[in-house]
Amino acid sequence: MLKLLGTAALAGAVAGSLLTFAPSQAQTADEATQAQRGNTSLAEVLAADGRKFDQKWGDFDIVEAAAFAVLDAKPKSPVGLLALGSERLTAFAPTDKAFRALVQDLTGKKLASEKKVFKKVAGLGIDTVEAVLLYHVVPGATLTSDKVLDADGAVLTTASGGATLTVSVKGDTVKLIDNDPDAGNAKVVVLDINRGNKQIAHGINKVLRPIDL
Repeated sequence: MLKLLGTAALAGAVAGSLLTFAPSQAQTADEATQAQRGNTSLAEVLAADGRKFDQKWGDFDIVEAAAFAVLDAKPKSPVGLLALGSERLTAFAPTDKAFRALVQDLTGKKLASEKKVFKKVAGLGIDTVEAVLLYHVVPGATLTSDKVLDADGAVLTTASGGATLTVSVKGDTVKLIDNDPDAGNAKVVVLDINRGNKQIAHGINKVLRPIDL
């Protein structure tokens, strides 16, 4: 499981405005709902099948390994928020296949194993990996699928230095527009991981980019 950090320190690290589409009355009603949610962390969910690589490209082994790598190098990183189940957040988690696509885009090579993909990702440098991971996290809000589907045009402020994402919804298809205009937009492919808890995730098919790569 990801290392637990002090709640106050993490709250300060990711404090700020989160999203623009929720009216104040709805927020008040939602706060009551949030208080009733469970405290199972996303770290617990990611670690449920063990800390290992496999050949299931639709799961999340690489993002888990990347989070551990960041916390091994930087124990006080805000990435540790993923282990604090009492802290509300929404994560958009890239599948292992999404990371393989990123590496292929950056290197021109399609790697055959998750382990090789992770090594290439880690080779970008811990600070870069940390920034990319935090760009996938919206702190302070539990955005279930019904809220996301109703959020066309919403701008979400992430834990990565205030960098933002824009939500695009067409029918039941949700895409996230990142800060790299040359890359294709990520599509949500798995909904409501860890539903019923304060921390929730949605799986996406591309790695979000906080800058133009």
